[in-house]
Amino acid sequence: MAGFDPLNPWRRLLALPNETRMKTLFVAFAVSAVCALLVSGATVLLRPIQTANRAAEAQARIEALVRGIPGMAPILELSGGTLSTVVIDLEDGAAAEGVTPATLDEALSEPSNWTALDRGADLAGLGRRPDYAQIYLLREGEDVSLVLLPVSGAGYNGRIDAVLALRGDMNTIAGMAVTQHSETPGLGARIEEPAWLAEFPGTETRGLDGNLRFSVARGDASSAYEVDGITGATRTSNAVTQMIRFWLGPEGYGPLLAAIRRGEF
Repeated sequence: MAGFDPLNPWRRLLALPNETRMKTLFVAFAVSAVCALLVSGATVLLRPIQTANRAAEAQARIEALVRGIPGMAPILELSGGTLSTVVIDLEDGAAAEGVTPATLDEALSEPSNWTALDRGADLAGLGRRPDYAQIYLLREGEDVSLVLLPVSGAGYNGRIDAVLALRGDMNTIAGMAVTQHSETPGLGARIEEPAWLAEFPGTETRGLDGNLRFSVARGDASSAYEVDGITGATRTSNAVTQMIRFWLGPEGYGPLLAAIRRGEF
């Protein structure tokens, strides 16, 4: 069209008085759009940095946690090693393909990456189990000398989360740390007390026949497979027993532990 000026509407808008409603709305919309673009762009650009920072923070937290487990600091100091992080496929007991610590949360946001548990197999009372889990290893040469396993289960008042450390034989407990719980103060809440957690190092989880025998006793421990019970907190004690048995069994880390014992991991 002859004489058409594409900038003419823009010039007419700018020529309007600042208090005009149309100009005010337009400027507000334009500022909002520019800010949204800047925020979106910054999010995309910073996401890899944020992921790396979260991974580094998680590694630092787990190493600090490990050193707080009774008896663990000397093990780390004598080995001179550092913990490595691996995401495993729980069903195969092997390193997960295509899932890394940086992408684990995204993978577990997919319902298809969770397995529903039959009531008979669901010792920990979880209902369903993630198909992937992030574990921590300490190696001496080619051999795994220590493995840290996140475990969880239903307690008396809510979920219990913990980290269980096993020595290289994948049978002897090196220590345990409770990271979250909702148990009754003064009773079940004693599962986080250092004095009780100090019972775990040296406790064996399986008998000579290979069957899981670990348990929290109903009183004082009377075998190499038991830790002392907590007076007045029978349900919490049973929950810890079932939680550890579940995660060391076939539905949990059982396939991984067998692979490590065979020297295949």
